[in-house]
Amino acid sequence: MPYEPPPYLASLTLSQIADLVEQRKLPPVEGWAPQQVGESHMRIAADGTWFHEGGEIRREAMVRAFAGLLSRDDEGHHWLVTPFEKLSIEVEDAAFIAVDCVRTDDALAFRLNTDDLVIAGPDHGLRASGDPDNPAVYLHVRRGCEARLNRSTWSQLVDIALAEGAEENRWQVVSKGATFSLLP
Repeated sequence: MPYEPPPYLASLTLSQIADLVEQRKLPPVEGWAPQQVGESHMRIAADGTWFHEGGEIRREAMVRAFAGLLSRDDEGHHWLVTPFEKLSIEVEDAAFIAVDCVRTDDALAFRLNTDDLVIAGPDHGLRASGDPDNPAVYLHVRRGCEARLNRSTWSQLVDIALAEGAEENRWQVVSKGATFSLLP
């Protein structure tokens, strides 16, 4: 069955985006208790590229499948979790990259490099980090994992904030009733 990526984000309403988010069936990683712990020999580079034993994983379907198994523990370690194994994975910055952003109704919606769609809000917060010369904004995706906004997505978010009077509101944006600062 061929993969059909979600439509262009700006062409969707909030309810259509929410429906697509609901349709994404993720494995029930939270309910699994694997007995075996090991090393995956995998790495996610800062630019979102996945590697296994030094070679780039070029099959997007594999990356999407592995991304659905990702979690991050309270100590900040990333894991690929299956019912039988919990394998460590090196993540240089964030597990995902946010590659598109749109304001629709009262929400900010993001597309990730894995074609996941995430609606920012109380359960999917935005976090500003870095410094004024090198700002970084992160979006909580799931199971402790985050997406770093790439430069163009960060620029889209700044444009949204400016259009909504960010300078008067101390560079904040609101999504689904939650307020997020864009300043570190």
